[in-house]
Amino acid sequence: MSIFGSMKTAVSGMSAQANRLSTVSDNIANANTVGYKAVSTSFSSLVLPSSSGNYNSGGVQTSVRQAISEQGDISYTTSAYDLAISGDGFFIVESADGTPVLTRAGDFSVDSDGNLVNSAGYTLMGYSYDSGVPAVVVNGFDGLVPVNVAQSGLSAIASTSAYFSGNLNSEATVVTDTTTLPSANTSSVTDDTQKMSLVAYDSLGATVQYDYYFTKTGVTTDASGAVTGSTWEVAVYRNADAATRGTTSFPYSSDAVSVSTLSFDADGQLTSATDTDIVDPTTAQTISMDYSSFTQLASDFSATGSADGQAASSVSSVSIDTDGVVSVSYANGTTKALYQIPLATVASPDNLTLLSGNVYTANGRSGVTVTGFPQTNGLGSIQSGALESSNVDLAGELTEMIEAQRSYTANSKVFQTGSDIMDVLVNLKR
Repeated sequence: MSIFGSMKTAVSGMSAQANRLSTVSDNIANANTVGYKAVSTSFSSLVLPSSSGNYNSGGVQTSVRQAISEQGDISYTTSAYDLAISGDGFFIVESADGTPVLTRAGDFSVDSDGNLVNSAGYTLMGYSYDSGVPAVVVNGFDGLVPVNVAQSGLSAIASTSAYFSGNLNSEATVVTDTTTLPSANTSSVTDDTQKMSLVAYDSLGATVQYDYYFTKTGVTTDASGAVTGSTWEVAVYRNADAATRGTTSFPYSSDAVSVSTLSFDADGQLTSATDTDIVDPTTAQTISMDYSSFTQLASDFSATGSADGQAASSVSSVSIDTDGVVSVSYANGTTKALYQIPLATVASPDNLTLLSGNVYTANGRSGVTVTGFPQTNGLGSIQSGALESSNVDLAGELTEMIEAQRSYTANSKVFQTGSDIMDVLVNLKR
């Protein structure tokens, strides 16, 4: 047995307990850090070769383990920009130098540019709705932009699509005189023509009312005389161009902005709809019409419809739902999606590389980063107005601290004893 060996073993033990105490102190210091994940020290023995009559003491080595996959408690706040993840996943945030990293710290607030930035200075990233409904890039961070909620002044959105749904009475009279069809724009329409109106919006947010006229124009039969199908004309005019004299809207001062043909089968189901787009030369916009939900049954005429877009209105609030969609609400009651916040994950979250600011990066042991939207492919949901607390257990950390102190003291006693034995050996010469 080597006395020097036992002393070195004691030094190894003291060093290991010092590392243990370091993780304890880090955990206690970050007990109130949002989204912080506790670290712990694991011990493994170092064994040196020994003979049958001589034992060589080895030592101990330590490794740090992270409890990143352990969910912290969720507490609710009064800020809609505070975000917590319930379940698996990480927010994708960007550092000041443009490097994307991962974090669970969702204590975001609005900076001077309107971006959502957490307390460590990292900017929340998401996909914009500017080019339509976003699609996630599963194996990278391409397409992500800072989530900006600076919405001031008035906002207007031009209509690009609209729909009508309902029922056209199959027992309506077929109008064969083309001069009395609404599309002729010559005189008052027949009693069998049904009229509805719909409001859309131009690029300035001004309302544009369109008048829709539904007229049955034909019936097809087979050799036995059974009805096999019917056709209807849908003529659309700008209400602003309607005649002001008399009791009828006809003639309009301009041609129809859309004339469509709806075809139905013998069961009253729509089989085709042609030339459905509204092309308005006054507002220079095209509105795609959807009539696909219309039926033609033996029942009274009924219809309901809506157009997208919005009138000029001020912003009243910004909200973030569980799917990560950031929406703005306007004073007139309409909403608009701005961004969708994705989440990222790795195969082994506990092996991520920890960086300052409570953020993580992927490495060879953690696996590659996979991105997806909340509540898809095993990812958790986002809770607005909430924060994930640190998962540090203070009682457990204090216990760890006492154990580390005791073990360090015991190892120091081994070292002290070895030193005393060395003194005895040295004194034998005197």
